[in-house]
Amino acid sequence: MKCNSALEALSHIKSGQNIFIHTAAAAPTHLVKAMVERADELSDITIYQLHTEGPAPYTEEKYQDTFTTNALFIGKNCRKAVNDGRVNFIPCFLSEVPLMFREGIIPLDVALIQVSPPDDKGYCTLGVSVDATRAAIEKCSLVIAQVNPRMPRTHGDSYIHISSIDYYCDGEAELAEHPPAPLTEVEKRIGQHIASIIEDGATLQMGIGSIPDAVLSCLGNHKNLGIHTEMFSDGVIPLVEQGVVNNSQKTTHRGAIVSGFLIGSRKLYDFVDDNPMVRMLDIQYVNDTKVIRKLPKMTTINSAIEVDITGQVSADSIGTMMYSGVGGQMDFVRGASLSPGGKPIIALPSVTSRGESKIAAMLKPGAGVVTTRAHVHYIATEYGIANLYGKNLKERAKLLIDIAHPDHRAMLEKAAWERYHKL
Repeated sequence: MKCNSALEALSHIKSGQNIFIHTAAAAPTHLVKAMVERADELSDITIYQLHTEGPAPYTEEKYQDTFTTNALFIGKNCRKAVNDGRVNFIPCFLSEVPLMFREGIIPLDVALIQVSPPDDKGYCTLGVSVDATRAAIEKCSLVIAQVNPRMPRTHGDSYIHISSIDYYCDGEAELAEHPPAPLTEVEKRIGQHIASIIEDGATLQMGIGSIPDAVLSCLGNHKNLGIHTEMFSDGVIPLVEQGVVNNSQKTTHRGAIVSGFLIGSRKLYDFVDDNPMVRMLDIQYVNDTKVIRKLPKMTTINSAIEVDITGQVSADSIGTMMYSGVGGQMDFVRGASLSPGGKPIIALPSVTSRGESKIAAMLKPGAGVVTTRAHVHYIATEYGIANLYGKNLKERAKLLIDIAHPDHRAMLEKAAWERYHKL
């Protein structure tokens, strides 16, 4: 392991290589900047990444002759580039990304990662993001790290010995943060509805954002909850402090929070730092339906862009415009549906910021179906929860219209009548 400046460390990258960039808040911004500074010296570089926080200058038009980027999940920093055609999108389940790396379906040469400083035994950690990064490191012949003392040390599959790192640079920097936002009345009502069907002893999966935070804020009177999730944020901390989340009823990793990556505030990063209660594990394991289904009362909360009156859930695109990705939604929807007492929940406001109904007669042309009508169970809006499981198409339409915004119910009833002749 050799200490270099970021530019010196990146001098070992060669034209024609495939490069993986560490995920989410662990994206190594110093190394990314240095890589782009070498753009004139390189050619035919292919980048693979999940969602990353911070700048992604390699996606800019002026670098497209050097860098070809493939996103396995679309973040804000490359969304426009995807829809402009400069960045490619690979549809996939999050649980299968490590498999694609390990089996060489996506061949990798170089991993650019960000780690915590080594301990006295020489072990760094991948900190806030293990996800598919562990698999990428295993398959890459060159591992370059940004060592950041602001990166928390995490337990689980996070450890990487200095002997597995080829070059590194010292790169102290604040991690990207997403502090909790104030909750709207709509989000609070959605949170209350969902909290009302979460049972004591349930294991939870939730993502980042106001709706998961709203649900968590309503769980203060629950007991013995557990966490097994692809990611979590600040909303979990108060429930741990109150003893509501103690993971005592889990059948695997009892007593521990299991996650693949984290995004939140500095408070979250300090909470997970050297915290043995939190285990950051390979996402091929975390999101495996065989693992998820073994957890009792597995309750999953995922978001959607649009749901049609048959129960089809669009979550990765707005019509033909790509917005995010499949991610782990289907991994957890299917896993929860097979769990004893499990409840897969899709949550969304009833209308967009422009007042357009998110419960639609038909999905927008070109919209991607992430959760199929056969997989869907619960749909929640601020007007209530519809349980579509075991219901026929006419019954589904009625249940979904009942939780649509009142301003749009007449339109949806007319569309349903025309489609099914009667409700």
